[in-house]
Amino acid sequence: MHERDPARELGALRSGLTATALLCIVELVGGYLTNSLALVSDAAHMFTDMAALGLTLFALWICSRPASETKTFGYYRAEILAALVNGVVLWVIVVFIVAEAWRRLHDPPAVEGRGLLALALLGLVVNAVVALRLREHRGRSLNLYGAYLHVLSDLLGSFGAVAAGLVIVLTGWNAADALASGLIAALILFGSWALVREAVDVLMEAVPAHIDLEALRRSLERVPGTDEVHDLHVWSLTTGRYALSAHAVVAVDHDADDAILAALADVCAREFHIEHVTIQIEHESRRAAEPAH
Repeated sequence: MHERDPARELGALRSGLTATALLCIVELVGGYLTNSLALVSDAAHMFTDMAALGLTLFALWICSRPASETKTFGYYRAEILAALVNGVVLWVIVVFIVAEAWRRLHDPPAVEGRGLLALALLGLVVNAVVALRLREHRGRSLNLYGAYLHVLSDLLGSFGAVAAGLVIVLTGWNAADALASGLIAALILFGSWALVREAVDVLMEAVPAHIDLEALRRSLERVPGTDEVHDLHVWSLTTGRYALSAHAVVAVDHDADDAILAALADVCAREFHIEHVTIQIEHESRRAAEPAH
């Protein structure tokens, strides 16, 4: 996980939001004038991109607020909630696009191919620029990854709209517009699936994908003085921030407890990138008396 640069992240989001808003208006008007579902679908998707980018900006702001007495872990999960909302909204858009594309496929209306092609090319350029701006930040935050997926699916949709425009101009086959819309919907669904799955995993406090729980347990039990590690839990607070709680049974006198704790925490940080560590030291295992979970 790379170090995050909040200023650059905010700059990329703000410029992306501005460009997306302008293109959304242009495509919506152009789709109406050319009677193109592909353009209207793309404009509707870009409207959700605006909401997604705005939600991402809000989440970045709120997650930077300090922890409080009632929010002891701070507001890190705001990013994950924003990512989940972005993914679900994308799924709703897919339903509407597919329904309208199916209707138009059976009764294709006339589409102004040249206007569709010109506006689709404009959308392709704008989406490419915004996607490149967000690309460098996609691996540092699930929230930013969600925003990037929104823009990337728009970029792929622009390719589909360009292809539809070319087919209509060259052959006059208006059904290409509906087919392009269906392709856009499929790409949106494919791209958003991983986003929703990862957001749900974080909210369900699943073990982070890069951590093998048994390998972690073995590494901790190799620390000198540690006999057993049980009640081991690892979860994500947000993208790139992980927490651990565990009970460690040690068979040495109390004077060595602090040294063992320091060694255990060092293993977590150095080998598994877990910084927030809570370990309870036990001199006799209490596993049998603890609740099963």
